[in-house]
Order: sequence, then structure tokens, then C-alpha cells
Amino acid sequence: MQLPHDLIGSGPHKVMVLHGWLGDRTSFGPILPYLDTDTFSYAFVDYRGYGEARDTTGNYTVAEAAQDVLDTADALGWDRFSLIGHSMGGMVAQHVLIAAEQRLEALIGISPVPASGVPFDEQSRQLFTGAAEAPEQRRAILDLTTGNRLPAAWLDAMVHRSTGRTDKTAFRSYLDSWSQTDIHEWVKGRTTPVLVLAGAHDPALSPEVMKDTWLEWYPRAELEIFTDAGHYAPDEVPLALVSHCEGFLRR
Repeated sequence: MQLPHDLIGSGPHKVMVLHGWLGDRTSFGPILPYLDTDTFSYAFVDYRGYGEARDTTGNYTVAEAAQDVLDTADALGWDRFSLIGHSMGGMVAQHVLIAAEQRLEALIGISPVPASGVPFDEQSRQLFTGAAEAPEQRRAILDLTTGNRLPAAWLDAMVHRSTGRTDKTAFRSYLDSWSQTDIHEWVKGRTTPVLVLAGAHDPALSPEVMKDTWLEWYPRAELEIFTDAGHYAPDEVPLALVSHCEGFLRR
């Protein structure tokens, strides 16, 4: 399965960019004008059930998405590449790491789901599971995970994109996959360079959660904290995000 994608740049360092649960590849739109397209070649992909692949059927799991990422890299002729994964994309990236660590230059997680998944309490579980059918619950999740501090117009725009560019069945299935999968024993001790970027206003996948998971399991992991961001750094701090990602990849 070759995933629909946008190719940006012509540099020698190849980078696959993986979106989160609530949005497709267009979620990275705010960072596109600031990318170093001479040093890097970026591929922004849509998983099955999202964006241009909204009508593509599948099991809608993070493991399946990871295999599709590898198939897409093969189709592009990318023997080695780096990964950037936002939120759910961080879990997908770790499945790629397990399957083909020798092909990865580096891994960057933006508010990434840990390899242990996310253990919801009952109230949170109901909020997230209901979001497949209820746009207002998607809006509540967006508001919660950005610290209840962003404009209503932004929340409305994010919900509009999310509902318009995701298949409900896929959306619901991916939730169970990224939240209930536990692969942390498979990633512990792996030496791929890892950068974790967390928002200070994200109460769910907070800097503290990153320290207790990613930094415990990856010996070459680094953590950077955005003091003026929650869960959606591509929208909240696009310039800082590009600077941190490309600075790390250049090293």
C-alpha cells in the first residue's frame, strides 16, 4: 500500500512525516513555508481512512499504518530516512522502528503517544470514543489538550477539518489501536536518536509523561518543551517546531 502523500524538497536527507489522530497530512500546513527544502526531502502521508486515503479500506491499526509507511518509503526509493510523528503518529513511528530500525536515521515525536499506549480513565474513555460520532467531543478534546486557551475559531476550524477528512470507522478503530497497544518492551534500549517535543499546556501527553516513558526507554532520547504550546505544536508554534526538528536532524 503506497499512501497518498505530498513531496516537498529535494535534499539528500529523507523525512517521512506522520499525522495524528484528529487530522490528516494537511495538519502540517502551517510549517510548510519554513522547511529547509535544500537539505531535506519531506513526504507528508495520509493513513488509510484519512485525507486522500479516506475511502481506502483496512484494519485501521497503527501496525498496519507502519507497514504502509514502509511500503511508501520503498515506492519512493528511500532506503534510509527519518521519521516525524505527531501524537498517534509517534506510535506509528515506533512500530516502524521495531520493524526496520536499520533504515532509520532518527525519530522525532511531537506530543507523541508512548509505546505503552494511553490508559484512559472512564470519563476520558467516553470522551474519546464518542468523538467518532460527535463533533462537539472532538472540539472538547482539542480544547482540553491545548490547555483551554486557544480561540474558538481555531477549535471550530480544527473540528471542521477533522470531521471532513476522516472516515468515522477508521477514526474509531485507530483510537483503540494507539491507546491500547503496549510495545514498550520492544523499544526499550534501542539506540536510534530520538527527539521528543512536548507542550507545557498539554495535560494528557505532558512533558512529565514524556520523561516517564520515552526518556526512560530510549537511551539516546532528548526532550524539548514548548512553553507556549499544548498538543498541537504545528499550529501553535510552527517556527519553533521547524527549528527544533531540523536542528536535531542536522546533527
